[in-house]
Amino acid sequence: MKRGANIGGLIARAADKQGLKLEGGDVVVVTQSIVSKAEGQVIDLDKVKPDEFAKRLAKQLNKDPREIEVILHEAKEIVRLRHVLVARTHHGFVCASAGVDHSNVDHGKVTLLPRDPDASARRIRKKIEHECGIDVAVIITDTQGRAFRMGAIGTAIGISGIKPLMYLRGKRDLYGKKLRSKVIAVADALAAAGVAVIGEAGEGTPVAVIKGAMYKKGKGSVHELIRPREKDLFV
Repeated sequence: MKRGANIGGLIARAADKQGLKLEGGDVVVVTQSIVSKAEGQVIDLDKVKPDEFAKRLAKQLNKDPREIEVILHEAKEIVRLRHVLVARTHHGFVCASAGVDHSNVDHGKVTLLPRDPDASARRIRKKIEHECGIDVAVIITDTQGRAFRMGAIGTAIGISGIKPLMYLRGKRDLYGKKLRSKVIAVADALAAAGVAVIGEAGEGTPVAVIKGAMYKKGKGSVHELIRPREKDLFV
């Protein structure tokens, strides 16, 4: 993926070439790595000069000090420091290495998260709408771990055309009992499903299309998925 690439146009043309008909209501799941590459969010580590603090942390974590320097630049706050550096990014995400990733990119380089993932999703969605004449939802994903759970899953970091949360409060369950506080993170659920199809080790493609998903259309922001700090039990 080259800098400046029009991801929405590429998706529309690739779908047509493969005989996949994009339809209104489809959810297009796009990996963060190709969005970051298209937006120039790639750092050549050979051009990074770590300071003394980055060098000390790198020694503690057994990491490349240049990569630590990049992580510190992307971090608004260090949340945890154990065998991995967990940080709060400028977006408000709490994740390992502040989202800095050396996978699925050329050796010696790392990708950063898009500066404004919601805006990135809107651009991709708008281009698909222009090319295909349909209204889809777009989710940009990143793979992240979770508190008290092993393994990582796809997580929504940018959205367009979808309400990220589904509020079921007041509805009734199978036994007729009224739900009091049920809220489903539908954008994260769809992101995880998309990444399960896409793959993480180079065996997949960077885009998945989900058909028949239940979600509410409309304007939304990924920031609605971020738990307010005063309600967070883990950081």
